[in-house]
Amino acid sequence: MSGITLVNQVKSSKFLSGLLQPVANAFVNAAGYRKLGLRYDDVLREETDIIREAVNRLPDNEGYERVYRMKVAFQYSLSHTIATKDTALKPEDDVRYLTPIIDEVAAEFAEKEDFNNIKSYSK
Repeated sequence: MSGITLVNQVKSSKFLSGLLQPVANAFVNAAGYRKLGLRYDDVLREETDIIREAVNRLPDNEGYERVYRMKVAFQYSLSHTIATKDTALKPEDDVRYLTPIIDEVAAEFAEKEDFNNIKSYSK
């Protein structure tokens, strides 16, 4: 999860935030995961060790809700339908529940990697 990010600069600038917010909203609507009842963190790939570990650290109730949302989305996909406006996920309900845990696990993995790469210079 490391890399160059301009999130803080965009959020602090009214001009950039106002310019990019409609683009971001259009992108989220085009992605369509909310129409299936999914949250943003539900569509993250679980192929990396960091995300897999973060999913394992979820509280039980949040893990069950995640699995339920995925099953409902899979059913929508099988039936070639989408959720109605009443049942589709609203933007205010699309909270990042997994991202803070991912950041924590990534920091732990980086710390572990740094610790494993310490070289001893004693003679």
